[in-house]
Amino acid sequence: MRTLITSLMTFAVFGLSGMPHAALAQTYPAKPVTVVVPFPAGGPSDVVARIVTEDMSRTLRQQMVIENVGGAGGTLGSARVAAAQPDGYTLLAGSMGSHVAAPVLTPNVKYDSERDFEPIGLTAHSPAVIVARKDFPATNLNEFVSYLKQNGDKVKEAHGGVGASSHMACLLFNRVLDIRPTLVAYRGTAPAMNDLIGGHVDFLCEQSVSVAEQIKAGTVRGYVVSANQRLAALPDVPSAKEGGINYQMSIWAGIFAPKGTPKEIVTKLSSALDKALDDPSVRKRLADLGGSIPAKQERTPASFTRLVKAEIARWSPILKAASLTTQ
Repeated sequence: MRTLITSLMTFAVFGLSGMPHAALAQTYPAKPVTVVVPFPAGGPSDVVARIVTEDMSRTLRQQMVIENVGGAGGTLGSARVAAAQPDGYTLLAGSMGSHVAAPVLTPNVKYDSERDFEPIGLTAHSPAVIVARKDFPATNLNEFVSYLKQNGDKVKEAHGGVGASSHMACLLFNRVLDIRPTLVAYRGTAPAMNDLIGGHVDFLCEQSVSVAEQIKAGTVRGYVVSANQRLAALPDVPSAKEGGINYQMSIWAGIFAPKGTPKEIVTKLSSALDKALDDPSVRKRLADLGGSIPAKQERTPASFTRLVKAEIARWSPILKAASLTTQ
């Protein structure tokens, strides 16, 4: 009888798993881990997540399955992860869009970026690139800017959805140049790029990791990178600094778990991510797309937590002002 009571007490203390957090972490992961990308396949969040989790899977010796849950600027997929069991088996490939822009630009968001997640670590940084259809009537950045100013809302500017990082990049670009193009929202970068290639819209604001291959292939034309220097992956596209435009922006991506995920599991995931980002093949694949690997001190859960908090404080007033003056 005493043994039975002790067993029941142990079950009550350690929950349905019947094991304490430390024991859970030792066996974790015992099954595939779902990584929710809150945007459609083919976008920057999706590309970076697939590259990084492929390597993490080998370290964890368990499959990491990407699930694309797009819609509402990344908030639908993010809300799903925020409400998931905090057991390490449902993660979020979040970004500057889902955690900074969307809560400002999307109404009725069902999560709090700071309260409802356990940051695992940063995965990559990527500048924004302004690209246009290949037959756009401007051969260089100066001509491009002049055309936008002269033609106003006749020009169609695409982005990956209200609240997405590409929307954020568009709002900032428009504010810096004081232009008023017609914004066209899509359910992700891939459909926006398809329409750009097809000539249905005029230009697109998006991360380099999502547009570099199309620029190299000549299916779209790159005009400017939101950085002080040109990207090695896109040597023919001028930086904002050399173009005389105050368009500075580095878009980050990272991995999150639901709030309450055991610290031991967070640590194990963070270590696997850190190892992946040190892998030469991962670094090369991201660099070829214009992405950059965060420094080691930036990748820790604590450092990532501070970054999210700081980015929300920095960008919220900018996004609110930009959305009011450019729409």
